[in-house]
Amino acid sequence: ELHMHLEGSIEAELLLELAARNGLRPRWETPEALRGAYRFRNLQAFLDLYYEGCRVLMQERDFYDITRAYLRRAHADAVVRAELFLGPQGFTERGIAIKAVMDGVLTAMRDATREDGISAGLLVSAQRHRSEADALKLLDSVMPWAERIAGFGLGGAEVGNPPSRFARYFRTCRDRGFRITVHAGEEGPASYVREAVDLLQTDRIDHGVACMD
Repeated sequence: ELHMHLEGSIEAELLLELAARNGLRPRWETPEALRGAYRFRNLQAFLDLYYEGCRVLMQERDFYDITRAYLRRAHADAVVRAELFLGPQGFTERGIAIKAVMDGVLTAMRDATREDGISAGLLVSAQRHRSEADALKLLDSVMPWAERIAGFGLGGAEVGNPPSRFARYFRTCRDRGFRITVHAGEEGPASYVREAVDLLQTDRIDHGVACMD
C-alpha cells in the first residue's frame, strides 16, 4: 500500500470517537451520516471533508490511534508494507506540537511492526497551497526523526500549484538523502507530471493520470 493519507484513513466511528474525546461537535451525529458524505464530485469536495476530519486530531494519542487503526486494518487485508502520507502543517498551524504528531504516528508504526509484523514507512507531505518557505520550515522541523522518515511528498489542491513552485524544497530533501514523491497529474495537467520528473527529479509520481494526455 504505497499511497495512503493517514488523515484520510479515519473510519467514521473513530472520527466521531475522537471528536467526542476532544470536545468537538462535528456536523454528523452518526457514522452512517458521515459515510453518506463520502460522495465526492471532485478533488476539492474530498479535501473539504478531509480537512474537517483533521480537526479531530489534537493529541499525541489521537495520532497514535488513527495510525494503529489503519495498520491493524491493513494487516487484516494482508498488506505487508504500507507507506503513509502525513501533512503536519495543518496541525502545527493550530498550535499542535510537531513532537505530538510525529511521536504518535511513529510509535504506532513501531507497535504495529512488533505486534502484527507489518512494515510501515512515513512520508511527510508538504501542502502545495502553502509557500515553499513553509515547506522548508516543515523539513527542518522533522529532522529530529530523520532516521525514521521514508521520504517527503507534496499534496493538496493541485490546480494552480505546480510542482515547479517547490524546486528548492525538493532539491534540499534530495541533498539531505531523502527519497521524494510528488502528487502530479491528479487534477492538474500533464505538464505537472513532466515538471515533477524533469525538474524535481522525483522518485515516485502520485496519481499521474494526466500523463495519458
